[in-house]
Amino acid sequence: MPQKTRLTDTIYDWSPAVLPSLSQQFEGRRPDELLRAALAAFGPDLVLATGFGPSGVVLMHMLAHLSPETPVFYLQTDLLFPETLAVRDELAARLGLKFIEIHCGLSLTEQAAAHGPDLWQRNPDLCCHLRKVSPLRQFLADKAAWVTGLRRDQSTARAQTPLLAWDMVNGLVKLNPLVAWSEADVWGYIAVHHLPYNVLHDQGYPSLGCIPCTRSVAEGQDVRAGRWVGWNKTECGIHLQPEVASRTTSS
Repeated sequence: MPQKTRLTDTIYDWSPAVLPSLSQQFEGRRPDELLRAALAAFGPDLVLATGFGPSGVVLMHMLAHLSPETPVFYLQTDLLFPETLAVRDELAARLGLKFIEIHCGLSLTEQAAAHGPDLWQRNPDLCCHLRKVSPLRQFLADKAAWVTGLRRDQSTARAQTPLLAWDMVNGLVKLNPLVAWSEADVWGYIAVHHLPYNVLHDQGYPSLGCIPCTRSVAEGQDVRAGRWVGWNKTECGIHLQPEVASRTTSS
């Protein structure tokens, strides 16, 4: 992994020990500045993760202008909303991006045979681990850095998310360029640039995941209140710290 890169006349150190300091240096600067620095440092070993939500749309638009060949991937769980796949196709056509589909290799039928039917209803942590966390780890194993659309205003669990961090679970740099943006910032950007977005966002679904684990929310509710309703769970596991993530592997 590149440890230093030269961007104009500035040298940035991306080693794990100094990432907190570098994160502070970029606080308050435009997201595209961070993306430019990361692209210069990591090149094709930088990847963007997306679930095709509003933040991801913004980041894809920025990357399409900076480096359209940057790999953009999504986790295909076989349980995504048709509307999610529709906006995927619209974004591919509009931005000229080619999406990498990451699949766990386990069909829903095979999962039911091994763990029983409708695993998400009985053990959503295990279902998320099988269909999202494990394939993500395999995909990131040979990457140097990944970009996410995490924002601090999305939930209390994400309120302290840094701009940059060392991902201890996956062993690479993690960038959250929009972490300080508000929901209004994101939607304002989408409106200004006339970008496509998932039509379900206009129907009370501020956060979208898999069909059986996503519900609409009432006005004023936390944007992730519709995820895993009835469970003490607000994250699928791909953004959890090591000690939390390890608990999702048990059945």
